[in-house]
Amino acid sequence: MSFTHPRYSLVLQVLAFATPNSLKVPIALEELGLEYELKAVNVRQGQQKSADFLALNPNGRVPVLIDPEGAGGQSLVLTESAAILVYLAEKHGRLLPQTVEARVRVFEQLFFHASTLGPAFGHAGFFLKHATAAMPIAIARFHNEALRTLGLLEALLERHEFVAGDQFSIADIAHFGWMWRKEFAEVDFSASPNVQRWYDALSARPAVIRAIKRVEALIPDA
Repeated sequence: MSFTHPRYSLVLQVLAFATPNSLKVPIALEELGLEYELKAVNVRQGQQKSADFLALNPNGRVPVLIDPEGAGGQSLVLTESAAILVYLAEKHGRLLPQTVEARVRVFEQLFFHASTLGPAFGHAGFFLKHATAAMPIAIARFHNEALRTLGLLEALLERHEFVAGDQFSIADIAHFGWMWRKEFAEVDFSASPNVQRWYDALSARPAVIRAIKRVEALIPDA
């Protein structure tokens, strides 16, 4: 498996697959109206562990953003979905509020996502779907943590239209990725009407619809 070197492309490249973290970047790019190439890294086949991919991200995870027009006109390779969201929002002046108070609320949610929501849903799904032996303690631990986290999000959205206040931001994009794959963690919104309202609103955004369609097309025979 080989990937195009940044110097050979004139547009943004996103190396990704149909995963919760991958989806965040195309959503942001679609919201910003930017042209980009979306390249499949089939994590089911282990392509994220290939030498070419590891040269771009030694951590061996998608997504990766390659910006041929980074600072000083130099190519920029960036990993970690939250960092990519911040970079795109800062560079293009959208999806991130300008006031200090509003910005830190967005960062608060991004850190909450990275430290709590993402791991809770990811670990719950892993033990429920991929554990090679019965692990009831681990399953209960992480599934309950996913439910607890969903409860925190429900309480937040009871007070605000979006997760960081009353303005759509990269924090919403971050959370949406795992809500889109909630079935992986065997979670639903039956007891979370405000999360359901928020999820439905985001799902109806044209940029989100386009991003999901492009990401799902990365799955072979999809």
